[in-house]
Order: sequence, then C-alpha cells, then structure tokens
Amino acid sequence: MSEIITEAWKKYLRALQLHPLRTKAVTAGVMIGCSDLAAQKISGVKKLQLRRLLLLVVSVYSFITQITYNLLKNSRFQLFGFAYSGPFGHFLHKLMDIIFKGKKDTKTVAKKVLLEQLTSSPWNNLFFMMYYGLLVEGRPWSLVKNKVRKDYPSVQLTAWKFWPVVGWINYQYMPLQFRVVFHSLVASCWALFLNLKARSITTKKA
Repeated sequence: MSEIITEAWKKYLRALQLHPLRTKAVTAGVMIGCSDLAAQKISGVKKLQLRRLLLLVVSVYSFITQITYNLLKNSRFQLFGFAYSGPFGHFLHKLMDIIFKGKKDTKTVAKKVLLEQLTSSPWNNLFFMMYYGLLVEGRPWSLVKNKVRKDYPSVQLTAWKFWPVVGWINYQYMPLQFRVVFHSLVASCWALFLNLKARSITTKKA
C-alpha cells in the first residue's frame, strides 16, 4: 500500500513540475469538490448531490474531450476550484515572487501576507459568496445581494483571524511549487465553512 502511495506521489510531483497550472487547477477542483461533499454530509442532506462532483472527473479530460454544456452546468461548484481558484492561486504566487523578488525574510513575508489579506482575500470571499448564491444555488440576485450584505462582513472578519496564519506558513516554509497545493488544502476547509454558512441561510429561507 505504501508503495502505491509513494508511486502516486511521485507521479503527482512530476505532473506538478511538467504541467503546473493544469495540476494546480485539478487539485483545487478536487479539494473544493471534497469540501462540498463534506458540507452535504454535515448539513444533513439525505441524498448526496453527486452531480455536483462530476467535475472531479470532467476537469481532467475537459481540455481533451468535448463535454456537453449541460454536464458542465451541473458541475458549477467544482468549476469554481478548477477554473478560478487553482489558476488564480498559481498566478498570484508567481506575482508575489516577482514583486518581492523571491525574498523570504521575516519582513518580506509579513508584507506578502498583508498585501494578500488586503487584496485577494476580500475579493475571493466576495466572489465565492456571489458565485455560490447565483450559480450553484441558482438564487435571484436580490436574495444573493441581501445575503452578501448581511454575511460578508462577518465572513471577512473571520477570514482575517484565520488566513494570515496560513499565509505566513505558506510564504515562509512552502516552496513556490507547493504553495497553491497547500493553499488549496486549507481552502477546502474554508470552503466547507462558507458552504455550510450558505446552506444555513438557504435552509432558513426555505
């Protein structure tokens, strides 16, 4: 069993080296798909919405095969990780390295964390809440707007208590090629929190 895991890890690292953007995108899609599945279980959904997990398979082959529009439409939640979260993180960390010239001293890491928390963090949380309400749940804009107005401040304040620590660990200790992978792993837990929060509001509305 350990040999299988070791071999799979070696293949993953090779894919990460040869195809970094694609690998990070697929990783983010898988992670956020798992968090959605966990959210469904925790929130007490009797019948799992497996259709939402289709992109876990679709994302690997979507550049090669012609996937129908309806299949992608039913995979909206995983599409967030595959098409947005993974690529966004990939280019964000590359940009950070360019801006700060690859430095990893304490002062530079603090600047990176501060810059990230004042720019990408507020935007990512706002975008996720709008994306989830409009595309995943299919709610009208008026309801989504009211929910974002009500919940966004508390979500962002919670993020500022949690993500700076993650950012510090990521910039200080993780090699550049592993930062998106580490971020995706932690982000899957954060997406679980946002997912459950969105579901609780949906349940109250129902």
